[in-house]
Amino acid sequence: MKNFIKGDKKVLNSWAFYDWANSVYALVISSSIFPLFYGALFRIEGIDSYSFFGVDTPSESIISYVTAIGFLIIAFISPILSGVADYLGNKKFFLKLFCLIGSLSCMMLFFFSLESFTFGLLFYGLALIGFWGSLVFYNSYLPDIAYEEQQDKISAKGYSLGYIGSVILLLINLAMLLKYESFGFENELQAMRWSFLLVGIWWLGFSQISYRNLPDLRNDKKISKAVFFSGGKELSKVWELLKNLPVLKGYLLAFFVYSMAVQTVMIIAAYFGEKEVAWETDSQRTSGLIISILLIQIIAVIGAILTSKLSSKIGNIKTLIFINLFWIAICVIAYFVVTPVQFYVTAGLVGFVMGGIQSLSRSTYSKLLPKTSDTTSFFSFYDVTEKIGIVIGMFMYGFVTQITGRVQNAILFLVVFFIIGVILLIRLNKLDSRLVKK
Repeated sequence: MKNFIKGDKKVLNSWAFYDWANSVYALVISSSIFPLFYGALFRIEGIDSYSFFGVDTPSESIISYVTAIGFLIIAFISPILSGVADYLGNKKFFLKLFCLIGSLSCMMLFFFSLESFTFGLLFYGLALIGFWGSLVFYNSYLPDIAYEEQQDKISAKGYSLGYIGSVILLLINLAMLLKYESFGFENELQAMRWSFLLVGIWWLGFSQISYRNLPDLRNDKKISKAVFFSGGKELSKVWELLKNLPVLKGYLLAFFVYSMAVQTVMIIAAYFGEKEVAWETDSQRTSGLIISILLIQIIAVIGAILTSKLSSKIGNIKTLIFINLFWIAICVIAYFVVTPVQFYVTAGLVGFVMGGIQSLSRSTYSKLLPKTSDTTSFFSFYDVTEKIGIVIGMFMYGFVTQITGRVQNAILFLVVFFIIGVILLIRLNKLDSRLVKK
């Protein structure tokens, strides 16, 4: 499908459907079942820490550090791969490659245990790399296939499809956990292991629908050694271009700062709920955490749609300022969360702004790009900005937790990033009328 029509609804819908395929990783592995599984492994053994590079480290800090390492790898390799993709035009190949790595790694989490802890963490990291690596090339498709006036809507549709699809699979997983004997499982842990297999199968299977209609942008160029260094050169070129693009540069700085906090909260939310909330029983912990995650997903669909509508009325930047202020309130509230009811309320608030800030951040960046065919390099820069921010955010979360001994202190610390983000967005709001409703 090399000769495609830009703005074609069939192509746009196929692009958005990849969110349906891969979002099950974000929900089941990153946000719900795996955090439950990970916490249960330590709880069953009656321990709270494990040796990490020879140092006795809290379990929540270990997963935070491994997550940071995974994002650091993505930040390093994505410029190289995006340079190759930009030169050869083979975004679709790399999208498929990272999808395969991620989905197969999810399946391998079936074997995760404390006896093979390092082995399990390796596949946890590879699943993360596969998911986020594929998003580099997935996001870079947006300006290639959609006109500017279509981008907010189709971006929001992608996130909405992702939330809906992942909720369907999570409901299946919830049934497997609550009625594990009816499904032929010995216990909840075994049901959780099978849920990891289902994630990999779902992701790999449904992605084929997107591949069928997404355009193949390959050209006839041949690869050479210089191509592997072109990604770094392209990022350097983007950095040089940003000197003459103050609005885009200002937006990236603001995004870098607030994204540290947003992504960190989203990644650690389930681990926080699993360990810090005063659940009465293990069964309540399992059902309660999954219900709260489902609540987040359902509300997030509404939030993404309302955010898109709000941005069309008051402008992208003002909307982002409002959302960041909302996040500050959430972090303060989370510091005092103890009971399941309090956790449910906080989860609902997170859901309301989670989808909106992701969708609007992506489409805002796309709108601010200069007229260029080199969208992959610009989106690679965006992606590297986000990933380095996550590395810093996750490391600071793990470090503050390890030093103070309280997860709540680490969450409250994230408020600093949101406050700085708001200040930067307010400054940006005065620079560009394109993102301010006239």
